[in-house]
Amino acid sequence: MEKRRLGTSDIQITPILMGTWQAGKVMWTGIEDADSIKTIRAAFEAGITTIDTAEIYGDGHSEQVIATALSDVRDRVEYASKVFANHLKHDQVIAACDRSLKNLKTDYIDLYQIHWPSGCFNSEIVPIEETMGALNQLKEQGKIRSIGVSNFSRAQLVEAAQYGRIDSLQPPYSLFWRQVEKEAMPYCIENNISILAYSPLAQGLLTGKFGVGHKFDPTDNRAKNKLFQGENFQRAQQALEKLRPIAARHNCSLAQLALAWLIAQPQTSAIAGARYPEQAQDNASAADIQLSSDEVAEIDAIGRIVTDHLDENAVMWNW
Repeated sequence: MEKRRLGTSDIQITPILMGTWQAGKVMWTGIEDADSIKTIRAAFEAGITTIDTAEIYGDGHSEQVIATALSDVRDRVEYASKVFANHLKHDQVIAACDRSLKNLKTDYIDLYQIHWPSGCFNSEIVPIEETMGALNQLKEQGKIRSIGVSNFSRAQLVEAAQYGRIDSLQPPYSLFWRQVEKEAMPYCIENNISILAYSPLAQGLLTGKFGVGHKFDPTDNRAKNKLFQGENFQRAQQALEKLRPIAARHNCSLAQLALAWLIAQPQTSAIAGARYPEQAQDNASAADIQLSSDEVAEIDAIGRIVTDHLDENAVMWNW
């Protein structure tokens, strides 16, 4: 898989990243560590070398699972982790990074990201200057190689960039969820900031496997996802029907088509989660699909069947 430069850093990442929220188990049902380990390893063997995690995913459990799966090939993979919104004071950032290093069984993290802006989830407001100061210190010490932010608006991104180099923005971004394109993406393109799209399959909706009448376990985070509710869900089913012939032309799945469209967007890579090895292998194969500019535009228009009716709220869940 041909790698891409992360921001202006000297780090190379794969266009498809392995997402590991589910490996933390919390807010997901039916996840087994043995499956997660095999799946992460299968992603690596299929060419996905960039692995995204966070301290909040199972309180470090996801990071520990990654270490079990990949420690023997640490020199051939890129780890991206995140510090949560309740740990953004200077000393908390340092401590959180040290915990993540221990969980990942490594002495450096390639990309360390602020998971949510200060104040989210009723967290204490911490000046971004303080948080960035800690991140810059970690970078100078070699504990992290680059700094990123997640779930930041354009204004928050601009403010953070005043205090240090930001090499990536991680927003929710898929064919069915495109708020990032309005303000933050132009800034990222202008400033060589990589976009690492999470929920690139709209939490599985773009796979086409969730038909009308599907009900999630109430403990599954997708039960609160706006895209799975009411008219949004009905419009998504209409869009999926229009996407099927394009997928058939490329002899690929709907999921692979959605990933191929996303990584064809400017400076955008996709973080795709998987429960089982074959899903990780399928995700990796999406990097081989070549879409023409006409097809990219056609898929874009189909996606707007859903996105034109969404409100401006950037959070995908009714939490």
